[in-house]
Amino acid sequence: MNGAEALLRTLAACGVEVCFANPGTSEMHLMDAARHVPELRFVPCLFEGVATGAADGYGRMTGRPAATLLHLGPGLANGLANLHNAGKAGTPVVNIVGEHPAYHRARETPLGSNVEAVASAFSHWLRTSETTESLPGDAAESVRAAMAGRIATLAVPADVAWGEGGEPAALPPVEVPDEEDVEPEPVDEALAMLKSDLPTALLLGGKALCGRGLVLAGQIAEASGAALISPFPLARLERGRGRPAVARLPYMREQARALLEPFRQFILIGTTEPFAYFALPDDDAVLLPEGASQCVLTGPDSDVIGLLERLAEALPRKEDGYPRRPETLLPPSGPLTPDTIAGTIAALLPENAIVIDEGMTAGRGIMVACTTSAPHDWLGNTGGSIGIAMPLAIGAALAGRNRPVLCLSADGSGMYTLQALWTMAREGLPVTTVIFANNAYALLKHEYSRVSLEPAASVMDQFDLVRPALDWVSLARGMGVPGRRVTDLNELASALRAGFAGSGPSLVEVPL
Repeated sequence: MNGAEALLRTLAACGVEVCFANPGTSEMHLMDAARHVPELRFVPCLFEGVATGAADGYGRMTGRPAATLLHLGPGLANGLANLHNAGKAGTPVVNIVGEHPAYHRARETPLGSNVEAVASAFSHWLRTSETTESLPGDAAESVRAAMAGRIATLAVPADVAWGEGGEPAALPPVEVPDEEDVEPEPVDEALAMLKSDLPTALLLGGKALCGRGLVLAGQIAEASGAALISPFPLARLERGRGRPAVARLPYMREQARALLEPFRQFILIGTTEPFAYFALPDDDAVLLPEGASQCVLTGPDSDVIGLLERLAEALPRKEDGYPRRPETLLPPSGPLTPDTIAGTIAALLPENAIVIDEGMTAGRGIMVACTTSAPHDWLGNTGGSIGIAMPLAIGAALAGRNRPVLCLSADGSGMYTLQALWTMAREGLPVTTVIFANNAYALLKHEYSRVSLEPAASVMDQFDLVRPALDWVSLARGMGVPGRRVTDLNELASALRAGFAGSGPSLVEVPL
């Protein structure tokens, strides 16, 4: 068989089930080979940033890598912003990027570029396959690298893809580090903190925010009285009734500091020290209180579950403090405001939903309102590059296999990747997208006001989304997604109920 088919068969044999594709001419042999490998589902995307964001959503929900298929260096470059987000989330992603044959790379061609240079800043594993025979093995190694929570990029020259002599390869074994290379964990230091009388918080990330990790963190909090806190950039958090409550640090640094100020000790589990996104002339972006103690129990790459088990076993076990109470949240009444919108969403959120959160300014209070909603998953923007919400929803919906998905997006960030609506419609995905339409990059207005004592109207005007205003209902319908603009809470509730009950995508524009 040719290299293209051997590559796809290798990906499928290594557990890759989905490929989000925006191919070009240099990838046509891979597209042709797809008909021979039906177990690898190809999902077309109209923009590379949609493909990479969708792969991020799929990987966050399954813990397994999805693949992307991208066209040469420019196509890869279009997808880098959401690869940045995926890398910060620790999501497994395999990028297959077309490349010219070596003899064609030597020529001055319109699409000639240095694929490896483009990929290097956002890839943890990077390789160009030089022969058809080596291509399947390279593909298997890319999957193994991705499964460690990494971004893997494999460049495939066209002649390597069309060449004959490829044979599918198996997943390489996991490399176990030597014992002398493993640093000892400060479990005793963490236990001493938990047993002290000082106010203590567990700062949680990665595997500590879902599944067994979250259960163990809840047991530790119950036994010690410690608080559970996550950084603002979170990849995935299981929450709702019956689950340990984890407070998420607010984006605004003043609010984050206020939340952290009461604590004198912080144990970092599966994450690193949180900082504000940006340094300012009068603010160094440090969030933890001055003089507070830190214990880095484990970073994102360590054995989070094993260390949580050791902590939990060393503390007195209490009865499960998180019963699934049959609480019912009632939708609020009144005008459309951020608070009433948050209360409506919290009351109507269906059980087992997946919430994608890029509401930025207008949607900031929704997560807190949903603390006692039906059990659900919450996925956030991990790298700060906006335009991730709708692509992330695609991958989450495919991974969730008919779980309802609620996608919360600001209007400005939504415009980065609105092509994702087309893929939702084509694949019939159960995604209800809520657009908070305040007709502005409101966050940038806030940030500008922080750095200028006299904000200029001419600069503020650059952050407005008017002249013309965006019409999200028309944009959605143009992509094949039914859209509706709501004007009161009753209409919002009706639109949400219809979206959650439907089998395909829908969009709700909420003017603010």
